[in-house]
Amino acid sequence: MAASTHWMATGAAQSVLERGGNAFDAAVAAGFVLHVVEPHLNGPGGDLVALIAPADRGRVEVVVGQGPAPRGASIEAFTAMGISEVPAAGALAAAVPAAVESWLSILEEHGTWHLADVLAYAIDYARNGIPCSPKLAGVIETMAPHFREHWPTSAEVWLADGIPSEGHLIRNRAYASLLDELAAASSATSRTEGIRRARELWRGPIARSIVSFASRPHRHSDGRDHAGVITAHDFAELTVPREEPLVRNFHGVEVVKAGFWSSGPVLLQALGILESAGQTRRIDPSTVEGIHTITEAMKLAMADRDAYYGDARALPETVAEYLLSPDYCARRAGLISDEASGDFRPGTVPGCRPFIPPVSEPDGVPTIGTGEPTVSRDGETRGDTCHVDVVDRWGNFVSATPSGGWLQSSPAIPGLGFCLGTRLQMTWLDPTSPSALTPGRRPRTTLSPTMLSSAGTPVAALGTPGGDQQDQWQLLYLLRTVVGGYTPQEAIDAPMFHTTAITSSFWPRMRSERGLVIEDRVDPEVLDGLRERGHDVAVSSGWSLGRLSMVGRDPLSGMLSGAANPRGGLGYAAGR
Repeated sequence: MAASTHWMATGAAQSVLERGGNAFDAAVAAGFVLHVVEPHLNGPGGDLVALIAPADRGRVEVVVGQGPAPRGASIEAFTAMGISEVPAAGALAAAVPAAVESWLSILEEHGTWHLADVLAYAIDYARNGIPCSPKLAGVIETMAPHFREHWPTSAEVWLADGIPSEGHLIRNRAYASLLDELAAASSATSRTEGIRRARELWRGPIARSIVSFASRPHRHSDGRDHAGVITAHDFAELTVPREEPLVRNFHGVEVVKAGFWSSGPVLLQALGILESAGQTRRIDPSTVEGIHTITEAMKLAMADRDAYYGDARALPETVAEYLLSPDYCARRAGLISDEASGDFRPGTVPGCRPFIPPVSEPDGVPTIGTGEPTVSRDGETRGDTCHVDVVDRWGNFVSATPSGGWLQSSPAIPGLGFCLGTRLQMTWLDPTSPSALTPGRRPRTTLSPTMLSSAGTPVAALGTPGGDQQDQWQLLYLLRTVVGGYTPQEAIDAPMFHTTAITSSFWPRMRSERGLVIEDRVDPEVLDGLRERGHDVAVSSGWSLGRLSMVGRDPLSGMLSGAANPRGGLGYAAGR
């Protein structure tokens, strides 16, 4: 069973499974296809976070596919350039690319296919073309003037035949040629040795091409030209480690997430808060009481994220345990009243001073659907993310959220067909922040895949794009399936909502005091009730929030299941 944010990636994964490949072969094939079919949402110059569960190991592992800040990226270096915030676009915002290395490491360690066979799907689509989606067409149209004026190398890739319209075949022959090189480097040798040779090619000649181009001054989002600081040494130093995940038991289901360098623990904290609050309040996400309580719980968990999460200063294990402890979650639940809070309220953690992010007013910045569209209603280009889930006949699971390096991130690298990412925009130029810009340290990422297990055996993999909304929308899925008895597809189809009363991880770093975005399929009386409680409700179109997908496996019968998001008409689940 495979499910993803784009039907062509799902199709590639399912093809691999039907030809005898395992979940890891299939997920990697889908991952490279996503570079081609959703280039406005992810790319080879980006990153990923994945949860993998090899059936023969009996445990879930976190693939840390988030690259660190380059050694030359420091608060001192940026402030010396007159920069007060990390740019939202341009090479200065780039962490060390980790997406390609992460996919190759998964394939090397757990796959069964040769790299050339895995890459064949992406190579074919990149060379012969894929039908342009409405969102991709919109992004390219919005970026076209910037490409022509400031990023001519991007114009060469994306405007070669003019601005594409929906359904128009678009090609990326430069990326197809690059993948051909990786496939050729891996041939005529053993499977694992071939993958290592491809990784050496990526870290060597390809990395040098990236560095050579990124070091040239080019236009950044601050309206000035800067040179990037990434070096070949940064590529050589990159590792893709594995970590033990965090786990919380919720109503008998084990919810598995990545660590405090991600946003994953937000979901675990919110579940703990709601479990305590649920003793006195309803947490049904279709009622006024439920939506209010869920929203207030998420505000509290997100405040802790901004105050304590990050890789810039190591979070002591005792502090991590403290944030997830039942006693702490119960105290946080006690802060939820009948009125919407407009305050930023991180908890008090012994031995830690909370970081209070600067407050910005959301003047002129739309909140409706900010986690979903890649181009906002006022034409502002926004990045987003992809997701893929796979489970195979043997019980191997993959849940991966690739992102970054989208085509609007920075100018395309000549001859390669992709650009660098912008993950460093999630760091602060303030040394007191747990996500301060620090050479060699990972920025705190929003990427947040999920696995569910029972008695240690994985039973489901799920996730969604959506920046700061990822764990918010996954929380609704869990409440509806685990507590409400919904089927996975019913839970994905149900009206979604999220709060914007949090500090955005992306530029501009806005926070609305009581913002709540909700799809218009919710009963009008519920909307009125939320407004009466003080929420600043913005109503989005009925099918606009969330791009969840999932796959599942019953450990007793071996029966597989899958579900995908209907919003946007691209997500798809397939199996047999």
